[in-house]
Amino acid sequence: MSTLYDQAVEEMIAAIHEWFDEQLKRKDLEKAVKRTTLQMGIFNDILLDYRPGRTTVDSVDLGLDDGLKSKNAGPFTEEQVRNEIQPKLAAVVQGRLDELANTPLIDYRFTFRGKFPTTEGKLQVTMLEYVNEEKRQQLLERIHTYVDQKLIHGSYPTKPLESFFLTRHLLDPKLFPELDAAWTIAQYDRIQDLNKGRQEALAEHRGDIIRAITSWAENQFLPHYYDVEPSAYSDNKYTLKPGASLEEQPQSEYGEHVAQPIDLLLYAAVMILRYEPSYSKPKGLAFLELAKQLGSNRAARMIKEGSGTYAKEDIHMKTEQVECKANDVFSIMTIIIRKEEAAAYEQALSFIIRLLKQGFPKSYKIKLKSSVKQYLPIKGLAKSDTHRFFANALGYGELHPLLENYAREAIEEFEFYADTEGEKNGMPGSYATFGLGLADERYFPLVEYYMGEVDDEHQLVQDKFTAAFAETHGVTASSVPALVACLRRSTDYLKLKIQPELENEEKLELLVQSLQGLATYEVERVLYPIWGKAEKLAALARKADGRRKELLSELLKTAGKEGYTR
Repeated sequence: MSTLYDQAVEEMIAAIHEWFDEQLKRKDLEKAVKRTTLQMGIFNDILLDYRPGRTTVDSVDLGLDDGLKSKNAGPFTEEQVRNEIQPKLAAVVQGRLDELANTPLIDYRFTFRGKFPTTEGKLQVTMLEYVNEEKRQQLLERIHTYVDQKLIHGSYPTKPLESFFLTRHLLDPKLFPELDAAWTIAQYDRIQDLNKGRQEALAEHRGDIIRAITSWAENQFLPHYYDVEPSAYSDNKYTLKPGASLEEQPQSEYGEHVAQPIDLLLYAAVMILRYEPSYSKPKGLAFLELAKQLGSNRAARMIKEGSGTYAKEDIHMKTEQVECKANDVFSIMTIIIRKEEAAAYEQALSFIIRLLKQGFPKSYKIKLKSSVKQYLPIKGLAKSDTHRFFANALGYGELHPLLENYAREAIEEFEFYADTEGEKNGMPGSYATFGLGLADERYFPLVEYYMGEVDDEHQLVQDKFTAAFAETHGVTASSVPALVACLRRSTDYLKLKIQPELENEEKLELLVQSLQGLATYEVERVLYPIWGKAEKLAALARKADGRRKELLSELLKTAGKEGYTR
């Protein structure tokens, strides 16, 4: 046992030295930390994963064996790991930190963790927590300088890399032991305000804010009140600890609410619900429910009435013709049509557009009360209230321009109506775009815009529309650009029955001309729903003659398949 013990310790020590020595070979150390004043060092954490003969040390825990029971018990007891092995390994790491602490390799803090198979089962233990006080104080000074100069008194957009570090620093208990929720939220709001004119960058900043607060909530705040059962494949499961409840919520001398840590959890919930993709929204709702379980009256109110982000007149409107209510927490708009006339749908559409312009979640759904049950003449669409509302509205020709305004405001890649799923997933704006595209060629540009944003990996309804579009409008000079736009977002399931029309050389030439300049893979995608595999089109080209043969050969050439005609 003594020999096995000594060999194991030697193996682990060797792995530790190997990791540090490997990092010292890096040539980008100084360059990495000069990108922003908010980064003190590259590494703040390593994990030793002891497996006899295969021990690793890394800055990333892949968690490949999490949740799995080891078939082989380890050679040590938990007591041996904690009392004998841990001190030896911690001393080795501390020795390396002493020589490297002031280099760019090591952050102001450094955590050394270990995983061990033991006779009692797998053991995960924190072996060493190190803080470089000099670096910590320097980082705090830099943070306050950045906040003062770039945020509070700044007027220019900030850099995403700065937000990446700052959003996490503000929730780091080693930097800010006393969390000031109101001040922290104010900085997050300011970051968004300074970057509001740059949509892609703003989304990146928001993502950093959401990830930082989510990490804080799941690793610091919620475990204080809940027993947490982590899962590698789904969201954590939370069980309220006996007697756990929020501390008494203080008020200012004027009776106003004073922000507390629970407000950061609610802030994260709203950010997730408003700005994250549909698949992330359950986490936002879970945060609200967990806050409600803790006794947060604000969370209960948000679940019932919404986040409080919008003015009351913007989330509730009632007239003689229609009543509309909206709850951004559940992404629901409730619409009650009191009089079935154009004015009712016009008011409802204006209500929806106004909210979308203010940032209401685009992956919403409509709960409709109406005596009319219209649906678009397109097979395969979800028979939902959302679909029915827009189909009803499309029945009033005078509302078509307003419906186009709605569609252009609603369309956004990676978002889907909340009452669609699977093969019936539909991007916001789908029903309005489809109805207008079938109704009038004036809206063909809208169809092209819509198809340019379609996430064709997660929805198929564009195929259903394309079939209806081709059947309604055929192949004409005005319809071909929109038809090609549709086919470029089609899937292998679509089979378009327009070959008879393309027997006409003039129509075939329109198709050929519309494909010029497209990448070969895009041309293939357009042609497949019409003719299937290239061999079928090549067979037609070989049998054709004259101008038709030239056009079919040109199609194959554009698709990179010219050799098929030989």
